[in-house]
Amino acid sequence: MEIVTIIATKFVRHDVPELATLQNAKVYQLREKLNKGDKLNRAEKNWLAEAVNRNAYFKRAVPLMGYRFGFEDVLKSYIVKQYGSWLEYNAPDKTSLRSIIYGRIDQIAEISK
Repeated sequence: MEIVTIIATKFVRHDVPELATLQNAKVYQLREKLNKGDKLNRAEKNWLAEAVNRNAYFKRAVPLMGYRFGFEDVLKSYIVKQYGSWLEYNAPDKTSLRSIIYGRIDQIAEISK
């Protein structure tokens, strides 16, 4: 029996293109790579941290053309103190998180769940 791993789920009501038409998208390729058990390189981790934290739809996923590409399995939650305020981010690691935050960072702490 073959185990089927999900690449993405539809999150909109309207018609969207077939998921297979998005195979050339970076987010699709990253999810496929992780499903195969491969590790992400530094550039891919940095891209994922940026994509997850700069979209308005999800905190631990990337939206594309009405599909939700979840990355809950590789993302960790962090709180960052910057300019006297604490903000929560999700990223694969601290290095990728630092790559998307501008300015001086006072402190970063991982939130264990």
